[in-house]
Amino acid sequence: MQLYYEIAAILLLVIGVSIFMFFRKKPRGTVLNGHPEINRKFLKEHVAFYAKLTDEEKERFENDIEDFLSRIIVTPVNTEITEEDILLIASGAIIPVFRFKNWKYYNLREVLVYADHFNDQFESSGTTSRNIMGMVGDGYMEGVMMLSKPAIEASFRKDGKKTSNTIIHEFVHLIDKVDGDTDGIPKILLERQYLIPWLNMIHREMMHIAEGKSDINVYAYTNKAEFFAVVAEYFFEKPEMLEQNHPDLYNTLNQMFSGNEKAPVKEPGK
Repeated sequence: MQLYYEIAAILLLVIGVSIFMFFRKKPRGTVLNGHPEINRKFLKEHVAFYAKLTDEEKERFENDIEDFLSRIIVTPVNTEITEEDILLIASGAIIPVFRFKNWKYYNLREVLVYADHFNDQFESSGTTSRNIMGMVGDGYMEGVMMLSKPAIEASFRKDGKKTSNTIIHEFVHLIDKVDGDTDGIPKILLERQYLIPWLNMIHREMMHIAEGKSDINVYAYTNKAEFFAVVAEYFFEKPEMLEQNHPDLYNTLNQMFSGNEKAPVKEPGK
């Protein structure tokens, strides 16, 4: 009789674990596996960077998205997210590093999606001021990125004048952070001898912003880290416009994100 109860207890435990594993919240990285044709159509219609790629490059972009989503969990916070939301997040992650072979965001494990813009206490509702669209966590939130759902939806909105993309912006911060500091000086992309010229370029462009002589978003004037993220948004959203309005800056960013050698920085007038 004792043996019977032990066997019954083991069977109940196995059944309970099986039910839990079946109904538990699965990583959102699995959502892409069902409808590849629909996904390609959505990417082509909403992600201009993807639409301009060759067929071979499109396939690599799709593979990079699936790899990203197999590693990174996307978690909604008091909201609902769609497969399209997740595709846009993954696209914003891949775009800045697409030219780098086998790039992995080792400094990220999860993306939290909030219902609305949030504050520094991560509150996305209530009467307090909430103006944060995206953030890369540190301290106890190290390895976590926070994005608001409206920012996700706006990042790839078609707009002839739009030069901003919150998703790209936050992933550029992660690239900047690879060397340990989010300071606008991405040492992984720049050789040591080009760091000072890059700092000089930042200073020059920030002064133009302060004087109202630049079309770069004024948020870039906040600090060097925000400058780098803002101009990277501009580079990926409107490369032709950036090249026309800021050729030296365009050339430097083009080298940084080329996936080849670390970027030389051209001093003005040289």
